[in-house]
Amino acid sequence: MKSEVALDAAAIEIKRLFVTPVAQLAHPQAEALNAALREVILARRDAQPGVSHSNEGGWQSSHDFVDWAGEPGRCLADFANAFASQLTAVYAPPHGLIEPAFTWRYNAWANVNEAGQSNALHGHPGAFWSGVYWVDDGRAQEGEEVGGELEFIDPRGLVPSVYNPDLRMRIEGCVAAGCSTTLAPRSGTFTMFPSWLMHAVRRYRGSRPRISVAFNFGL
Repeated sequence: MKSEVALDAAAIEIKRLFVTPVAQLAHPQAEALNAALREVILARRDAQPGVSHSNEGGWQSSHDFVDWAGEPGRCLADFANAFASQLTAVYAPPHGLIEPAFTWRYNAWANVNEAGQSNALHGHPGAFWSGVYWVDDGRAQEGEEVGGELEFIDPRGLVPSVYNPDLRMRIEGCVAAGCSTTLAPRSGTFTMFPSWLMHAVRRYRGSRPRISVAFNFGL
């Protein structure tokens, strides 16, 4: 009997159970929309004091973004609503999963961060989907490193890495098990994720204001 095992790695069947989805979608008219949003958000920041929630420094508007953001705000809200609906199904016996026919209840707010500012770790209780649209990621040129990454914490906590922090699951989508994962903001891109997924925004280091709009969706 041979002691060596001839293992066919390509024959391994892997089921990725309990996946946590994080979806991203670029707005098709981002350049024009972002120019209009930037103007209205910065004007609002200069005219109204901000609120303090997860933001560590920076300006955050009240949750009535669509009420004061005019046509650009309504355009973004329509896009965000369609995105949330596309990611959602409704279980309806005996038909199984069907497309949603309801109208989302949602709120939205604008964020402006300057260099050195960030957002603490938090979740969004009372919502189903949460998302952020990057109006201006703060890069002066493509490839510039300006920090401010959106950081997601593994919802299973430290459990996968407690045995030995040096071990990793050599499986696509599982390498960061027990750790955090980051996404770099991209102007014109909407990122949607489950509202219970804990997240933070790392310290921003850019030279101009970073601008985003956040949404919560529920019933």
